[in-house]
Amino acid sequence: MVDTHSPTFRLRATVVGTPDPRGLAEFWGELLEWEVRESEPDWVRIGPPDSEDPGLSFQLETDHVPPVWPAGPGQQQMQLHLDVLVDDLEAAVGRAQALGARVAEHQPEPDVLRVLLDPDGHPFCLFLPGA
Repeated sequence: MVDTHSPTFRLRATVVGTPDPRGLAEFWGELLEWEVRESEPDWVRIGPPDSEDPGLSFQLETDHVPPVWPAGPGQQQMQLHLDVLVDDLEAAVGRAQALGARVAEHQPEPDVLRVLLDPDGHPFCLFLPGA
């Protein structure tokens, strides 16, 4: 007999490895104006307030090696990055920097998006609408 039941899948969170789960969760929580949903010593999950939409989780990775942007042969490559929509690119870059992000040296399309590095070196992009 063949099982015809099709399981349901729903994304709960994107998990980011970090040497400091609480610190990185604080950065992203402040940047996105999200709240802590779960906090353990080696794991923190944040998400939008008053919503069950997927959020971000931060998991302890004691041997974390920050990716290189852009990566060259033999260098640590990013496994994923986050794209964040903003309504004012310059103000958003300033806010991210005030929270601890750094602007990446390589900027492929600086008029419509900016590549930044979070406090642990994970690349992320700030985008204007329509970019």
